[in-house]
Amino acid sequence: MSAPKKNKRRYAITAAIAAGAVAGMTGLAFAAVPLYQAFCRVTGFGGTTQTATVAPSVVLDQRINVRFDANHAADLPVEFTPSQNAQNLRIGETSVAFYRVRNTSDEPVTAVATFNVAPHVAGQYFAKLECFCFTDRTLAPGEEADLPVLYFIDPEIASDPDTNEIDTITLSYTYFRSTSAPAEPAG
Repeated sequence: MSAPKKNKRRYAITAAIAAGAVAGMTGLAFAAVPLYQAFCRVTGFGGTTQTATVAPSVVLDQRINVRFDANHAADLPVEFTPSQNAQNLRIGETSVAFYRVRNTSDEPVTAVATFNVAPHVAGQYFAKLECFCFTDRTLAPGEEADLPVLYFIDPEIASDPDTNEIDTITLSYTYFRSTSAPAEPAG
């Protein structure tokens, strides 16, 4: 094979490898967010809590404190607070906590809540059976609502060496203006 033909073949292989790398990186860029979200849901990374369909069959004698925190975006005209500051429950015991939200404006407000758990390592053991999070809620002017969270701390937390010194977990929600709802008129 002559030198020009060898060079053309090398260039073609190099171009194919580069095009494949670009296509692969583009695919990974589009898949990064869903893959990261799935990773967080499975591992509890970043304080992401778990979703459960049934409560555990085992309730330990060991107790844990759960503190509640509420925040809202500065541009959202609501009051948002936990109805209780803390609960002390046995690990594996199902409990319900309430948050209260009130629209302080004279216009309807559509908002959505996100959450996290601290310390982050406990997120994989904080399981919610029912939650108001990630659901758009429209509040009429002055409307108030009590929002329940039905949850438990998975008994597996007691056997994890990374969590054996945790005696308090904080569940924190933040309310934001919904981006999927039509914009509210400026008042």
